[in-house]
Amino acid sequence: MQIIIDFIANLFRRLDAWDVVGFTGQAIFFSRFLVQWIATERKRRTVVPVAFWYLSMGGAMVTLIYSIHVGKLVFILAFSLSMVIYVRNLWIWYARRTKRRGLQFAASSPPNDSPKPPLGN
Repeated sequence: MQIIIDFIANLFRRLDAWDVVGFTGQAIFFSRFLVQWIATERKRRTVVPVAFWYLSMGGAMVTLIYSIHVGKLVFILAFSLSMVIYVRNLWIWYARRTKRRGLQFAASSPPNDSPKPPLGN
């Protein structure tokens, strides 16, 4: 048991500012779970709010910076490639929102039934 206690104590002795950056990235990334959970509970169905993707991207960016600092290729690749997914999903979300707004605008515009003046006058 003492070996485990010494191991954990040694981990905390070696913490530096970069480790705080890494933990911050992981905290941001984890918070997306809470956002998705709360949104799902409120709607009573599974939903993925846009904040989920922003938190995913923010957490991945901060953790990517940490990964570059510590020089671990496996984490650099994982967090940089995951950014493609987050950007893609945000792109889809905004494209869909823009399309919906366009449809709402078209549906709410009054029809133009007024007669057109003759050409050339």
